[in-house]
Amino acid sequence: MSVADRGSGTRAHRPEREGRRLALSAIFEADFGQRTAARALERRLEEEGTGPDAARHARDLVDAVGRHRVAIDARIEAAAPAWPVVQLARIDRALLRSAMGELLHCPTTPARVAISEWVELARTYSGEPARRLLNGVLGRVEAAEQGADAPDRHHRKEPR
Repeated sequence: MSVADRGSGTRAHRPEREGRRLALSAIFEADFGQRTAARALERRLEEEGTGPDAARHARDLVDAVGRHRVAIDARIEAAAPAWPVVQLARIDRALLRSAMGELLHCPTTPARVAISEWVELARTYSGEPARRLLNGVLGRVEAAEQGADAPDRHHRKEPR
């Protein structure tokens, strides 16, 4: 493993990690109302020359948040009623929406991996309070999904 790979997980997860970062950036930018997250993402992908796997993951996340934002916001507020979504800092709102989009609507990502990755992004881009908030909200939502009687990705076995 090279020095550049240390602390960033295996090489197999780097495209997904890059996709998460790009999706977060686009969703955050869209919260300012100048352009849609999809347009912001495409501009960023073009500027950065992103690889196809990272671009695909970023597009999947942006699409999931765009299509399910109202439901995602409702789930966030149900899991953290003391933290209304509209009152969160924009970066924290983008982190939560992005993380929930992946947790609930990207079936190829194991829940444990999604939670861990987004908690780490919260630590990097916002700080310890956001990390704790994300960890709590995502943990509650995943526990509720595991308890739900639905034959979807949340009842899948983690890859070994």
